[in-house]
Amino acid sequence: MIQLCRQYRFRLHIVHLSTALALEELRVARAEGLPITVETCPHYLHFSAEEIADGATLLKCAPPIRSKKNQQHLWSGLSNGTIDMVVTDHSPCPPAMKREDSGRFDLAWGGIASISLALPIIHTECCRRGFTLDNIVRWMSSAPAALAGISHQAGALEASRDANFVVFDTDAQFTVTADKLHYRHAISPYLNETLRGAVKATYLRGEAVYREGSFASTPSGREVTL
Repeated sequence: MIQLCRQYRFRLHIVHLSTALALEELRVARAEGLPITVETCPHYLHFSAEEIADGATLLKCAPPIRSKKNQQHLWSGLSNGTIDMVVTDHSPCPPAMKREDSGRFDLAWGGIASISLALPIIHTECCRRGFTLDNIVRWMSSAPAALAGISHQAGALEASRDANFVVFDTDAQFTVTADKLHYRHAISPYLNETLRGAVKATYLRGEAVYREGSFASTPSGREVTL
């Protein structure tokens, strides 16, 4: 894809990067000024292959989770700007499709649901590594808004922009339980993990749609779904 981008100069976005082997090629290509953006996902920054038990099919995803050393290189890629953003790649499925009963990775659904936990996961890892909220805002808000072409509306708290924001308690710690998974099928490889940082409220265009574990009807009547 880099070679094609170099030849034809089209806009290229690399989704859910999991391997550090691509980082140097991407760094060189971006240094050339090629129009390339790159994303990775919370599960690649939090889990490592060494920690995955035999038959732990909740952790099957595509591309797969790789080594701890590889993970450290991904964090370096975020730090130096080779990777632009962190996105969920939210991929839910009915529990039976994860094949926990058999532990068959070859048959299990290849995806991880993380939309309810992405911010606390990344905040937890950033606290361990010395990154700040400014880093998180860039990786999870302003960079995705720019990629989507809506940076004039979203990605910052400024006049004329949509008032989309969260109230986030950086000091709160909580253990992940099924009731904190706000999507249809409450299964997750993050269950029973302790995370640092909790979303207390979420606002969509200035209207509160979530407060302290409950979703609210908005004054405008818009439905809020995940």
